This record gives sequence, structure tokens and C-alpha cells, in this order.
Amino acid sequence: MPPMAVLFFCLAVLTSPIYPVFSSQLSSKGVTATLDAKWPHTHLLLEASEFLAEEGEETFWEFVQTVLDFSYVQALESQLYDLLIKKAAQFLSPVQLSLLKFSLSMRTYSPTVHMCQQLAEEESPPVGCEAFIVVHGKTSCVPEDLTKLLISAGDRPRPMLFKGDHKFPGAGDPPVVILLYAQIGTAAFSSFHHLLAKLAQAGDLVYVLRHYVEKPSDMKVRLSGYGVELAIKSTEYKAKDDTQVKDGNVNASVLEVQDVVDDIQGFLFGKLKQIHPEVKDNLQELRTHLVESTNEMAPLKVWQLQDLSFQTAARVMSAPKGEGLRVLRDLSQNFPNKARTLTRTKVSSDMRNEIEENQKYFSGSHGIHPGESALFINGLNVDLDLHDPFTVLEIVREDGRVLEGLQTLGLRGHLLADLLGLGVNPPEGSHALDIRQDAILWINNIEEDRRYSNWPINLQELLRPTFPGVIRQIRKNLYNLVLVLDPEQAEAKELIKLAEMFYQHNIPLRLGLVFVVNAEEQVDGNEDPGVALVRAFNFVSLDSDNSKAFSTIVSMYDRVEDGDLLTVADVVSVLAKKYPSSDPKHLLGLHSDYDDSRTAGSMFYKRVGLGTLPQALFNGAPYTSEELQPDDFETITVQKIMDAMTFFQRAVYMGELTNRMDVVEFLMDQPGVVPRFNPLILASERKYLDLTSSQDRYDINDPKTFVHLDLRDKNAAIEQSMRYITKRDEDAVHPVTIWVVGDFDHTSGRELLYSAVKHVKSSSGVQLSLINNPGNSSGAEAWPVARALWATLTTQIGSHAKNMVTKLAKEENARAIESGTPVIDFAVHGMDVAAFERANGPSMDGTLRSHMEFARSVLKLRPGERAVVCNGRVVGPLPEGEPFTQEDFLLLEKVTTSTSAQKILHKLEGNWPDGVRNRSNLVMKVDALLSAAPKSEPRTSLNLKDEQYSVLKLRPKENEVYFDVVAVIDPVTYEAQRLTSLLLVLREVLNLNLRIFMNCRAKLSEMPLKSFYRYVLEAEPKFSPHGDLLAGPLARFADMPGSPLFTLNMITPESWLVESVRTPYDLDNIYLNEVEGVVAAQFELEYLLLEGHCHDVSTGQPPRGLQFTLGSRKQPLTMDTIVMANLGYFQLKANPGAWILQLRKGRSDDICTMFSHEGTDSPPDASDVIVLMKSFKSKIIKVRVQKKPHKMHEELLGDAERESGGIWNSIRSLAGGGQTEDSDKDQDGVINIFSVASGHLYERFLRIMMLSVLKHTHTPVKFWFLKNFLSPTFKEFIPAMAQAYGFKYEFVQYNWPRWLHQQREKQRIIWGYKILFLDVLFPLAVDKIIFVDADQIVRTDLKELRNLPLDGAPYGYTPFCDSRRDMDGYRFWRSGYWASHLAGRKYHISALYVVDLRKFRKIAAGDRLRGQYQALSQDPNSLSNLDQDLPNNMIHQVPIKSLPQDWLWCETWCSDASKERAKTIDLCNNPMTKEPKLTAAMRIVPEWNSYDAEVKRLWKEVMGGEHGEVTNQGEGVLEDASPSTTKQKKLQTKGSFEHPAHEEF
Repeated sequence: MPPMAVLFFCLAVLTSPIYPVFSSQLSSKGVTATLDAKWPHTHLLLEASEFLAEEGEETFWEFVQTVLDFSYVQALESQLYDLLIKKAAQFLSPVQLSLLKFSLSMRTYSPTVHMCQQLAEEESPPVGCEAFIVVHGKTSCVPEDLTKLLISAGDRPRPMLFKGDHKFPGAGDPPVVILLYAQIGTAAFSSFHHLLAKLAQAGDLVYVLRHYVEKPSDMKVRLSGYGVELAIKSTEYKAKDDTQVKDGNVNASVLEVQDVVDDIQGFLFGKLKQIHPEVKDNLQELRTHLVESTNEMAPLKVWQLQDLSFQTAARVMSAPKGEGLRVLRDLSQNFPNKARTLTRTKVSSDMRNEIEENQKYFSGSHGIHPGESALFINGLNVDLDLHDPFTVLEIVREDGRVLEGLQTLGLRGHLLADLLGLGVNPPEGSHALDIRQDAILWINNIEEDRRYSNWPINLQELLRPTFPGVIRQIRKNLYNLVLVLDPEQAEAKELIKLAEMFYQHNIPLRLGLVFVVNAEEQVDGNEDPGVALVRAFNFVSLDSDNSKAFSTIVSMYDRVEDGDLLTVADVVSVLAKKYPSSDPKHLLGLHSDYDDSRTAGSMFYKRVGLGTLPQALFNGAPYTSEELQPDDFETITVQKIMDAMTFFQRAVYMGELTNRMDVVEFLMDQPGVVPRFNPLILASERKYLDLTSSQDRYDINDPKTFVHLDLRDKNAAIEQSMRYITKRDEDAVHPVTIWVVGDFDHTSGRELLYSAVKHVKSSSGVQLSLINNPGNSSGAEAWPVARALWATLTTQIGSHAKNMVTKLAKEENARAIESGTPVIDFAVHGMDVAAFERANGPSMDGTLRSHMEFARSVLKLRPGERAVVCNGRVVGPLPEGEPFTQEDFLLLEKVTTSTSAQKILHKLEGNWPDGVRNRSNLVMKVDALLSAAPKSEPRTSLNLKDEQYSVLKLRPKENEVYFDVVAVIDPVTYEAQRLTSLLLVLREVLNLNLRIFMNCRAKLSEMPLKSFYRYVLEAEPKFSPHGDLLAGPLARFADMPGSPLFTLNMITPESWLVESVRTPYDLDNIYLNEVEGVVAAQFELEYLLLEGHCHDVSTGQPPRGLQFTLGSRKQPLTMDTIVMANLGYFQLKANPGAWILQLRKGRSDDICTMFSHEGTDSPPDASDVIVLMKSFKSKIIKVRVQKKPHKMHEELLGDAERESGGIWNSIRSLAGGGQTEDSDKDQDGVINIFSVASGHLYERFLRIMMLSVLKHTHTPVKFWFLKNFLSPTFKEFIPAMAQAYGFKYEFVQYNWPRWLHQQREKQRIIWGYKILFLDVLFPLAVDKIIFVDADQIVRTDLKELRNLPLDGAPYGYTPFCDSRRDMDGYRFWRSGYWASHLAGRKYHISALYVVDLRKFRKIAAGDRLRGQYQALSQDPNSLSNLDQDLPNNMIHQVPIKSLPQDWLWCETWCSDASKERAKTIDLCNNPMTKEPKLTAAMRIVPEWNSYDAEVKRLWKEVMGGEHGEVTNQGEGVLEDASPSTTKQKKLQTKGSFEHPAHEEF
């Protein structure tokens, strides 16, 4: 029967009188989740201004100018939003405008706005002021006070400014800085802005704007860009709780389905309701009926599972045109519901064969294997494990700028993708100098010297296996070390001696020397030690060879005492001894015959631009000053050899380097090898002009108009007016365009121009023009040379222009012109003199003034300063008095050509757009555009022939800029759940050419997806029908089945610390059959994470145990943390703001100082290290510390001194409610107990466990709770319980490090927190911590366990009981892997253990455990019960003290007879009986009921209800089981850590 016939049959049945109406009787079952920031709602106007600021500060201030009256507009929020977008559209392209809307939807810049608010709070804003200024520490909100405050401002220090501060474009750099805190668009802002802008333009002050709102909103910022997962929990072990939920007031309308597809069992209800609105109610009834039938989630047979991936792909490919992506999202995100229906889908052989063929390509070319997913945006691989929507926004924004710029330049089609994929950024690492130089005196030659004749010559030897650290001796000049020395310096001796050591020990290092000595023509070597040494070297070299000469000068330095300098006597003495027949005075004298190459070293040194002597070059790459230290030079050099060996191994393996090739030539042909060093040219940070203006023509002869153009249009005006000189007159394409900027009526400017002209005459790849930047503003009459130069360029062509410019640039001719000689006297033969004379007059004044304005406003040069613009890159300002020579222009051309220009020219040849007037200029514009883009990873193209049956294609709109997006997806994976939602939103935001390749897995043996998923992301802010801004997006799970047990997981970006703040439900155990309506969960972004890596400068090792603090001026100690040995990692928590990073006062601050820092927001020499938290993206910093000289031998984790004070908030919450002041005091008299719980049932157990502890001790107790998984109700109740029973408590919190293998399942994450971070969770003052499982009952004083000696072990565990014999079949540790590994030792249970934290940290136990975890966790069959298997696996490296058996009794493993001796009772799961845990508690532990009743009474007093009225767990709730217990293996296979015995939540 056709589908439509089936539909109408169903509708007929539904509308018949005999069919019961059921839809009204059914309530929608579902779950919602929202996530808010902790800070108040920030205005969209302020966020939009930050978006525009990234287009440039000029754009920001122009936007600010257009919204000065924004607050006066009386309109609905939706209308204000439309007005905001309209005003932003004046400054943004269509793509960027769409991305602005996307950014506002994600609230991307809300942290930046709130950071400014925090800075304002630090300034103590005047009460009742909408806006206020800060003048060097003094505040006022009255504009009239400014004059008075300015008078005394110079007596106070300037405020620190940050990158990203909005600095008004004023004149110069005045000493006074004014900070304005205000809300743009308000009257208070405008009154200050007009005044400050005027003063800044006059050069009287620096005007900086920061956002400030006097009365922040009561609303919080609703966030998006995260995922929410409802994972189906295993129900092997049943547990029931006697609690109910009273909260049911959530409006079910939040679950209304808004999907335009709404696919239910093949019926597209979204489409059907559009087509047949007259039967909308009947369609809804049919939909509800089908949903109910679909929600019956009976298990599938194994044979039904095998083809589910291909069947899902087939269903997607059969979807209506344009709806395939929505269907894919629906199937993947609701897969548990859809699986049974999908088993009936047929898979065509064509589709299956095409997928398998494509998989061969993906696997071979891109390393993407079947079942894996990948996303490529314009060829850039976007790994969603590393990227989130905020970084994706950055990627598409940068790509959008480039693509739109290329289209503006007239480029179209495939050329856009080809150019975008070019690698035009400078090579990574330092540049290397070309060492093919005659001035280098090579001491040895690995390839030719006899001493190396026995070494193998085949480069394949590099690929032979050998022991780590062994340097392979191959007869090739692979490693070249050049020392550039002044022989008279003290450092020369040490370096010469180290070089000799390398030579004598046959290290495969070719050694070269360059001696930089007195280069005067007449020098007496008998008076100059450096000259004497060079002449002696030449003498011995000619008599023998360079190696003999080298050994001779080594002997000379052997005579030099430590601390002394080389003398002529040292040279003479060695010569006299070794060559007694020679006359040293004659050899070294004025008329020496051995002086030929003496000046070569000095000329080399001057020519190549090396820094302060001495210098060393390894394969041309210079050593840093730290690497040249004698103590480190040997180690550094060996490391450089090892690093280079890796490079050569790859080159040989890839066939890039063969035996027939000259190795040195190969090295010198690498990218980054330059003929000369010039830091300005080789700098990694580069500034480029935007040359993509679409305007056609400008008249730069009208400076009054020119001054009002924006930056892009000024660039375009100058570019269009340029006239060039080249080497030859033919109309060739010149890949490099150079503009020389300077005062050509001054010697410095003319010297720069003359060097450039000389270079042009020697290079056919350059075209040259000039821009005048006079030192005065008098006008063309005062600029005769500049006027003549520009008149020449505008009226003459070819060699006539070149020769005339050359004449004018010569110093003697320019001086003659300045003295009154007519310029025409210097005319060259053949030039158009009449045209020149017409141009060389007052009419040139306007053009030269436009040049001056361009140099000042765009190039940011002061009057008379010099610069060079090369293919849009601004090199300058050039240092005053420092020449920029012809060699520098050669270097600049080489760098530009090799990095970008030649590649661009190659792509453009044969693809020139129609109507392009100057192809050389087009190369320049494209180069400036591509090179200005941030550096990205290499891009790739995916071109597959087979795209007919298994590739979902969504074509872009024509004649618009589009993004080429390729997704490779297995539709039944977690990655598909995320990726499909992201792609749908990107399609709304951008014009995509989207291809989705199905990458299915065959022969599945288990359910591939066991979770429902929603990705919270929208393309644009949403408004209500009444025009109000909606609160924001949320995750909706509608039409959910009621029978499974769900756990809700928030999948957020790596740097977010999120907590549940409001819900009465147990989000760890959601059982919808017992819920009326909707389970609503509210989460809050508690903190953003600041991560870092720290190393000791002296040792290069992480300073294990070092502590950092984070705070503000008002509260210096807000957060603190400990540095791990693993990667020197540390993490701190903060909200948006400017925070001060310091070493913690005490032992850390006493022993160490901060040496350097990267990724922070303060200058290297600043007294305070400032870190700005202003983004949702990850913030990672690097810190290097150094021990103080008198503390070099002290250890941070030494026992000599104890830490005191401090608030351990980096890894815990302040929700401890006043409990922190004693955290570090009197630790010897406190029992510290650590526990974890997740879900209301286990929180109930936890409260009872705490009560049992308190009933059996008179010693003060402090509980430490892992905050990450606790419910809001527990955190609300625990302060009252602490007050009632007199205990202390703290919540500890740590974010799983990104570099440590991630766990997906919540249970395993909790296990990881129990064992992996013990060394960093607690303050150093805590000596011992006792972990007690939540479901334990304590029957003794735990002070006894705290005081129990551990006999040198860092922790003590109780072994598993072996007295209950009927469980022998489950004791896996007695056979297989564990029996072999333990070698007679006992296997220990993790329900109770005591940790000596001092010993634990001292032996780096935490770092060892994390290292072993990292190695083992890659195997899914290892560490089945992570917190238990890991310490038992590490028992040989981190010993365990076996506690007496009485310390832990559980019925599953221990005999009844031993129960009376039990000090604690644990409610272990029983794999044989599967008894519900709550039932077991009441049966096994007599006192459990009385404890429970006691806590219930307190709960009722505090919370105002029955103890259980906080959760949705009822009689049918099922407890999560360990993955291992489902198998119930009686025998354990070798190598597996899987077993059923672990006590879990």
C-alpha cells in the first residue's frame, strides 16, 4: 500500500467514532536542561561592539559613533536588535553580519564585557554614576572634574593597559591615560566621549574605553554551544528508594516539537501538517500513537544489530531532497528509539560498495577508519574533540574574511579554495642562515676526511633501529656547527674547548669557525691578540690543514687561565714551540704573508646581521644566549643533533633526501633559510594592509577628502595611484611590490630609497614605488626632492623613470637641489621634460600631503620615520640611524617570494580575472590578504569519484561566497550526534557547499548508541511574539520513553566548570514512568578554567609541589593550586576579569621566583603577572620559575616547613559556607574524610555514613566532598547538618585535564576522581586523608585508622575478604592475569583507604598513577574498575599497606562469623543475588534505620519536607551496575582487568 494511502487510512481510523481519543489523555514525557552563566546579563549592543572591535579599532570607534543615541530609542527589544544589526551592517560584509548574529546567539563576547565590569568594580565606582573616569588612580563621574584631575596626573603611575583595550585613535603617545568606564549608547557616555575624543585627537591624553553598567540586570546570561546527553543506564542491579517528587510545575509546552521534518516511523509530520493543516489535530493524535509504540524499547537480537549503521545511512539517503541532514540528526540523536524501525530498512549493494570504496580512500589518505568521523571546513580538519562552536566561529570568521576579500578582488570558483589552501605563513621555528659562505673556516669535512673513512655512507643507515639517544655516525655532513667568535672575548675559550671535545670524540659534527677581528688595513699582530690568532691559524693551515690549525689555537687557549683573556704572548709561545724555525714576529707583523682572509670574518659578521658575539649556528639556525652558556652548550648541541636526526630520518623515508644529493645543499634549500638576519624582516608578528576595498577610483590629489576615508579606502587610494620602476621595461608580472616610505628630503630617506633602487636594478621580480613621510608639514615647496621623485614616477616610464629616480636619490644631487640647483639639470636623456616640469610644481602638493596622511594615520609613523611596505606587509618603523641595505631588500624579497608571492603567482597564472589592470598589483593584494590571516593547520582537498549513492549533498546559493564543508560520519556514533546539529546551524548562518560521506561500520555486535542527545546551539537570538528577547536556548528531550533509567550528562567545552543549581529531581537516575510532566534541570557555569604548564628554568623539570594563587587587588588570594609533575600542569578557576597570578606565600614564594611567562596579559617586566579571563575559549599559559640562589638545594615538598593559611578555592567551592578559615589549622587533631556520591540515593547513603562516623568519635572531623557530581539539594542541606553535628566540610573540585585520556561514562569518571588527583585535590597542610565510600557504615573511631602506621607505603587498602566460600567462583584475582601480576600479594578493595599525602606527594605517586592510567586506558579491556584496578596494578611501583581485614566487611565476600569484628560495613553489590542496595542496607546493618530516621528528622526541619521529597526515584528505580558485572565471569582471562567485585555508585 502506498505511504499516502496508509496515512489516510490511519487518519480515517483516528477520526472514526469507534476510535478512542487518547491524545488528550497522554502527557508528554520529557526532560529539559538549561545553562546560565554566573554573571549578569550583558547588553547585546556591548557584545556587538566587541565583535566589531576585532575588525579593527577604527571600525569599533566608528560603530560607537553611530550608536551614541541608542538609549534614546523607545522600541521593543526585537526592534532594538534589528536597529543594532542595521547599524552594524554599515561596517560588516554579509558573511560577517551573519556571524555577528551567530555570535550574539552564543553570547561569545559576554565574558569580555563582564571582564570590563570586573575591572570597573576594582576601581570602586562612585555611587550613583552611570559613567566615570579614572585618571591615574583618581575617579570622578563629573566631566568638569577632568581638568583638575589632569593637573596632578603626572605625579601618579600610569594604569596598566591590556591588549584588547579600546584606545581612541589620537595623536602621539601622551603620558596621561584616561580610563572611561561607561555603557556606550547612553547619555552619560556621550558627555564624556565628546570631551575625551577631542583631547585625545589633540594629543593631550590617551583615551581608553571599558564597558560598565551601573545597575546590572537581575537576569543571568543564558548560554549555548554545549551538548546534553541522556544516557541509558545499565539496570543489572535494582535499587529502590522511598522518596517522591512534589515538583511538577514545569510547563509541558517547552517540549513542543518544532522540527520541520519530525520523522516518526517514516511519517514526516512536520511536512504533513504544512500540507494538510485541516487535519492537524488528527495528525497529532496519530503522531502520539506512533511515538508511544516506538518508545517500547525491547532489546534487539544480535543479527538485527549487525547492519544498523548501513541501514541508518540508507534511511538518510532516502530522505526527501534537502531534508537528509535533519533526518540524520533525528536518527542519531534519538537512536535508541529509532533502532527497531531501522532494522527493516534495506541497504542497496550500490551504496554499500560505494561506502567501502570511499573508506579505502579515507583510511589510506587521511587516516579516517570505518566508524570514525571528521569535519573539514575549506579543507581544514576541525577536530571536534579539540574545537567547540566558539573556535569554529573563529575559523569561519577568518575564512570568511579571506573568501570575501578574494571575491572582491574579482576571483571566483575553484581558485578561492586553491588560494585559501596555500601555506603562506612563515615557517615554524627560527630561521637559518645560509652557511655556504667563504668566510667560514671549516675544520673538518665528514664526507672527505680520512678519520671518518670507516663510517657508512648510506643514508638508509638513519632508518636502522638503534638504542635511544645514540647518534648515528654516517659519512655525510648532516650536522654543521659554526662558531662566530671574537678571539679576545673570554667566552671564546670555552666554546673552542667544547668544539674540540666534539671533534676529538668523533661526534659527526662538521665544525666551522669565523673569527671577527680588527678589520683595519694596517694592523700589527704583535699588538693585537685577535689578529695574531687569525694570522697564526692561516700560517698553520697553509703549512698543513685547517684541522691542524684548529688544534694549534686550542693549544693557545690552553695557556689562558680561567677568567683571563687571550694575549699575543699566548700565540707567540705556541708558535715558537710548534714551529721553532719560524719567526713569530714576522708571521704576525704588519707585513705578514698570512693576512689574506683576516677581514672576511668581520665582513661576514656585518653582512649577515648576527647579534652580539659570540654566536653559534647549528645547520644555520642561531643559538639563543641561554643556549650558549658553557654549562648547557654541550647538552643543547647533542639535543639539536637528535632533533635534526629525526628531520633527516623523515626526509630519507619520504624520498626527499637520497645518497646522490648534497646534504648541505638540501639543508640550505629548506624554507626559512635566509642570506641574512634582520629581526624586522624575520619577525613572526607581522602587520599587513587591507587592500581589498571594492571602490574603483580615488583622487589622492585632494587631501581634504583623503583624510576622511576609512583605512581600507585610504589603502586603495594609495595603491591605485602608485607608479612603479622595475629592472626591465617589459610588461612582466612582478611577484614582489615594494613601497619605500621616508622623508626623501632628508638623508635617511634618500639612503633607504637608493638601497631599494640598487636592489631593483639587480632583481627582475620587484616593482618599486615610494611614499613621502616628511619630517615637517610645510608643503611641496619644502619637499623639492620628494616632489621631483613623484613627478618623475607620474610622468616618466621605464628606464627613464628608473634612471631619474636613481639620480635624485643620490646624496650629492639631492644636496645640490636643496641648495637651489634646478631639478631639470639632472634630467636623463630621453625623458619627457615638459611633462615632468608641469608635474613638478604646486599641483603635487595635494598628492604629497595625502602621502603624509597615509604614513601617519595608516602606517602609524611619526614625521620623518622610515618604513618599507612589501606586498602589503609593513616593515617598520625602521630604527633611526640603522641602515636598511640592499642586502636587506634582497632578504625581504627572498622571504616574501618563498613564503607566499611565488605560490600565489603560480596559482593565478592562467586564471587571471577579466579586467584586471595590473597583475603585479593583484599578486600583492592577494598576498596581503592571505598572509594577514592567522596561521592555520595545513588544508587538504577531498576529491572522491564515488559520490552518487552514499554522499548527502547540499548545494550552496549561487553567486555568493560559500564555504566548502565536508563531513565524514558514521550515523550511529556519538560524533554524529554532535556534528549534525552543528552542521544544521552552520547552514543557517553560512552559505555551505556541504557533502556528508557515510562512513558506516559493518557487523555490529552491540547497540552502537545508548544515549539520546541534544546540542544547544542557535543561529540567531530569538524573540517572543511580543518582541521580548527570549531567555535563550535550552535542550529539549520530548516524547521520551518512560521505562529506561537515564542519567543526564552535560557535555560542555573543556574550559567550563558547570554545576547543577536547581532541580528537585535526581539527574543521575531519571525514571520518567514515575514523573508527571517534565524533568527540568538548571545548570550554571560556575567558573572558567585557567590552565598552565610550569617548569624550572635551571632543571627543565616541573617544580612538583609548587603552588600558585590567583586573585585581584582587593582580594589577592581567591584561588590556588598545586603544580603536577605530569607536564608541569596546573589549573585555576576564575570568572571573567583581570586576575593576578602569584606564587603562594609561604614555601613556594620563599624558594622560587617567577622567571618568565607566556600567554599572560602583562608585559614581561611588569611587577604583577596579569591574566585576563575574557573568553569562553580555553586559556593556557606557560610559566617558568627559578629557585632563589640561596635555596637551590631546598625541596618544595620538604618536611622542614609546613604551609599555613590560604583558601583552597582553585580546587574547591566557596560553598563550604565559612568552613575554610580552619582548613589549614590544627590538622593533627582532625580526621579528614573524603567521599564521593552521585545521585540522590547515594547522597542519602552519604549522609548516613557521615552520621555513623560522627557517632563513634570525639575527634574533630572534616569531610571533603567531590563537588563535581553533587545535587543542589545536597549542597543546600549540608551546611545545616554541619551546624547540627559540629563538623567541618569542604567541597573539592577539579576538572579532568584535557591531556589525560578522557572517560565517557559517568561512573568511570567518578572512579577516576577517587584515585587520579589525590595529590592536587587537598591542601599541602592535610597530612592524611581517609576515603570512605558513601554506602558504608562506620562502627569504630576512624582516629585509629588515621594513626595507623603505613610502614613507608603512601596508602593503605583493605584486601578483599576470602571467607565466604560460595563466592569463590567470582574471585577473579586468584587466577589469570591478576594471580600472575600480584605474585602472592593480595588484591585490595577501594571502598576504604587511608592516604599519607606527604609520602604520596614525595614519591610522586599521583604522577605515576596518572602515567600508568594514560598507558592502560587506551585499551577498553583494561582498568574495568578504574579506581580499584589501577592501584592494584601499580602495587610494585606504588606499594600498598594491607590494612587488617576487620577494617572493611561486606556480606558479598566476608563470612557472617567475621561480621561482629567489623569496624566498617560496606554494602557491596552481590553478583549472585543482585539484591537491591536499599533492601540490603536495612537487612544487613541494624543501626542503619535509626541513622536514616535521624537524618530524616533534620531534613524535615531544614528543607521543609520529608527526607525523600527531593527525588524522582521510586519503587522501580534501577541502580547503575558496573560494566563488568553483566558478564559474571568466574574465570579471568590473561591480560584483562575486568571483574565484578568493584563497589560502585
